[in-house]
Amino acid sequence: MQEIKKYVEENKQRFLEELFELLRFPSVSADPKYKDDVLQTADFVAQKLKDAGADRVQICATAGYPIVYGEKIVDASLPTVLIYGHYDVQPPDPLELWKTPPFEPTVRDGKIYARGACDDKGQFYMHVKAFELMMQTNTLACNVKFMIEGEEEVGSSNLSTFVKENKERLKADVVLISDTSMISMENPSIETGLRGLAYMEVEVVGPNRDLHSGVYGGAVANPATILCKMIASLHDENNHITIPGFYDKVAELSQDQRDALNSAPFDLEEYKQDLDIAEEWGEKGYSTLERTGTRPTLEVNGIWSGYIGEGAKTVLPSKANAKISMRLVPDQRWSEISDLFTQHFQQIAPKGVKVTVTPHHGGEPVVTPTDGTAYLAAEKAIEESFGKKPIPTRGGGSIPIVALFEDVLGIKTVLFGFGLDSDALHSPNEKYDIFNYYKGIETLPLFHKYFAELSK
Repeated sequence: MQEIKKYVEENKQRFLEELFELLRFPSVSADPKYKDDVLQTADFVAQKLKDAGADRVQICATAGYPIVYGEKIVDASLPTVLIYGHYDVQPPDPLELWKTPPFEPTVRDGKIYARGACDDKGQFYMHVKAFELMMQTNTLACNVKFMIEGEEEVGSSNLSTFVKENKERLKADVVLISDTSMISMENPSIETGLRGLAYMEVEVVGPNRDLHSGVYGGAVANPATILCKMIASLHDENNHITIPGFYDKVAELSQDQRDALNSAPFDLEEYKQDLDIAEEWGEKGYSTLERTGTRPTLEVNGIWSGYIGEGAKTVLPSKANAKISMRLVPDQRWSEISDLFTQHFQQIAPKGVKVTVTPHHGGEPVVTPTDGTAYLAAEKAIEESFGKKPIPTRGGGSIPIVALFEDVLGIKTVLFGFGLDSDALHSPNEKYDIFNYYKGIETLPLFHKYFAELSK
């Protein structure tokens, strides 16, 4: 551990400057206007893998954005760790809510503010620097493979093809991902499950053009009003989702499992204060930790219609749109839930409007084992680095490719994140603590060490 700390201390400023350089690339995969920036980011990642000591570094073309691959095989008899991350980021909008420019990393109070700081550039780059550390100190205990993609934020639509076509190249004993969070640095944790995702877009169309709200108002169905009513009907008075069949395959937790989950440190008042809300909201009969980690949800991610410019325009809009995501839990399947949503949403539409539902992307929920070699290695690494054992938790987010890796490659994943839930992922002023960044670089080599030892 002393050798690790010494290397990080000697190189910490360079580690930070390299991360800042990575964060300056506006690698927004959802918006075609950033295409060149995304491709330049892939070039940067490939070069940094080479600089760190990786072999066979390649920018692998896909039907979309490329996947950066690299490896270091030190001994075929040693276990192999496949490191996954993504270099693309969410759109920075709304820009006016950022205190500093989203692609000009700024440090305030020991925290790096930039789009992608935590999700996932800061976290996957820890692995690159930890790998460099192990190479420079001659302590690499496992074979390592890197697969860093550029489409995670838009559903990883081309990753499945790449994985299926490169099963031999990606052959490994475990997947290691840092794209999740801990409870806190004082209470380190490891996420042992992730929710799935079904992402939909809906459109409600009424008249064939925008209408004068005085001339036609009251006589023609307003698509914006109809859409709001339809969305509101998707939850009942107990905030239970009303789509028929939605809960049919939900695997309920036992009381012991619920008690264990709720034993994790959590301050509800602090939670509400951080978000500036008077009270929490959610499905009746479940705690906040259960709602965000083990229960399915349905949320509106965006909604638009009519005139939203400056001043007033008395218009009855011809259409209204919304983007809706559903987080799923075992044993729900995203394709089935997408079908259920589509059928229900079309059925509840009144005759005065036409409804179109477009599924975008999705992924399956996963639960990772806590008794396997990889989890035990992560547990030992955190215990040595933090001085205490990590708490197993369930993550509320989704990483659809975790299920893909298990299905196609036949290997489990360790979710080894160092972010915090308060890091404003997908929001303005996303941040990542410098301490967490360095702590990750210090801890990851210990995982490789213990994984090699426990695999013998």
